Amino acid sequence: MKRVLAVACAAALVSGCGYNRIQTLDEEVNGYQAQIEVQLQRRADLVPNLVQTVKGFAQQELAIFEEVSQARAALGGAIQGGSMAEMAAANQMLTGALGRLIAIAEDNPEIQSNENFRMLQDQLEGTENRIATARGDYNTSVREYNGYIRRFPQVMTAKAIGAGAREYFEAEEGAEEVPAVDFSQ
Repeated sequence: MKRVLAVACAAALVSGCGYNRIQTLDEEVNGYQAQIEVQLQRRADLVPNLVQTVKGFAQQELAIFEEVSQARAALGGAIQGGSMAEMAAANQMLTGALGRLIAIAEDNPEIQSNENFRMLQDQLEGTENRIATARGDYNTSVREYNGYIRRFPQVMTAKAIGAGAREYFEAEEGAEEVPAVDFSQ
């Protein structure tokens, strides 16, 4: 009987200190991180089709195709690694490479009139919007989780179970600047 009472008291203390809420918020963060990973993977999967479409029209721009391919591979590796900082950096690298690829396409009326290219471009734009939404949802859940584990008495529970602050999905420094595209070489 004393053991049952001790276990009940311990359970009440742990739940009163936010253990269950910490676990719930941590899982929410994990879920939103998975959404970002899914959307980044979707983006990476669309890229080869876009590249092949443009490649058929613009053979002279092989360096851009290689850059896009390398950036896509880096994003795939970052997704597998699970680090939000690596995913953000690889995403930024792919964004720059895709910007240069799209610039090639916009300079070529034949590509612009190609139905497959337009469809892929629309899908990519939709995916970009999904990534932005997933990133916002993730960062909101990280903010809530990090704030919760810093408040008393939850901070005591968080320290006891080793729950630390989660990493935000942040853009690379300078990402707000539009990349310069120069094909005069």
